[in-house]
Amino acid sequence: MKNFFEYNWNVRDEWFEWCKQLTAEELLKKRKGGVGSILYTLFHIAEVEYSWVRGIQGKEDVVVRFSDYSSLEMVKSLSESFQKEIAEFLNVNLDELKGEVVSVPWDKDTYTVDEILHHIIAHEIHHIGQLSVWSRELEIIPVPANFIGRKFNSIHTY
Repeated sequence: MKNFFEYNWNVRDEWFEWCKQLTAEELLKKRKGGVGSILYTLFHIAEVEYSWVRGIQGKEDVVVRFSDYSSLEMVKSLSESFQKEIAEFLNVNLDELKGEVVSVPWDKDTYTVDEILHHIIAHEIHHIGQLSVWSRELEIIPVPANFIGRKFNSIHTY
């Protein structure tokens, strides 16, 4: 499971680098499909991941507003700060937690930790696919999505 988080973070970092070639206007431009814009998509990925992990931990949800993080540098910094906290959590024995049932304030249903972790991973991969579509619409080569060939540290160390 940890390798998939590491994969997502690795790909996300590459998307942040990819975004540097675009203007702020292009990053914020409303697009068809997805959650709106390229920059908001990256913000959304990080915010959702963080909220779910805090939910697993029984911590209060921290609501962040995109309007407070409306530049590439700010979204990247937010993502990195969230990853530091998430990496600490992922270094516990996840196998012991997988069957625990979790409820979160934004959803009436309950889920196991295992379901939530899989959801977090699939959620990011889904949105990375949307970024790839928009990249091709801009006639720019997207970030490669291959899992094979990537090197992982067994989870980010900060």
